[in-house]
Amino acid sequence: MQLTRAADYAVRVMVHLAGLPAGVRATRDEMAVSGDVPEAFLSKILQSLTRAGLIASHRGVSGGYLLGRPAASITVLDIVEAMEGPLQLNACVGSKPTCGRAGICSVHDIWLRAQEALTSVLQSENIADLAGKAAQRRSAGGGVEWS
Repeated sequence: MQLTRAADYAVRVMVHLAGLPAGVRATRDEMAVSGDVPEAFLSKILQSLTRAGLIASHRGVSGGYLLGRPAASITVLDIVEAMEGPLQLNACVGSKPTCGRAGICSVHDIWLRAQEALTSVLQSENIADLAGKAAQRRSAGGGVEWS
């Protein structure tokens, strides 16, 4: 299992927006450069994030994008699920389990623990904290922070 590049890029965009001063809007070009996001992906990412209410877009001369709600309330899980849909490691776990073997399957508990661990980690990190960490790395001379 691997998250798509779109989810990775979406997290980058959101961290950039969270690092801006309150009320400052980012342009598409600025987000593409700051997050090293290809233009071809950016439109899809911005549409998905807007649809999920994670960002708001404003048109016009002073237009751009900003967070749709406070950065501390937006988790990495929120962003990943906006791009990928609900995370479900296997058919028997997640918000809509579709396997009837849970009671007899010896592996079910492993899938369930793995699902809970992944969800917990992604839910425990918010973009306000990640933006703060990114700023610290930049000021320490860490260079480019993206893989």
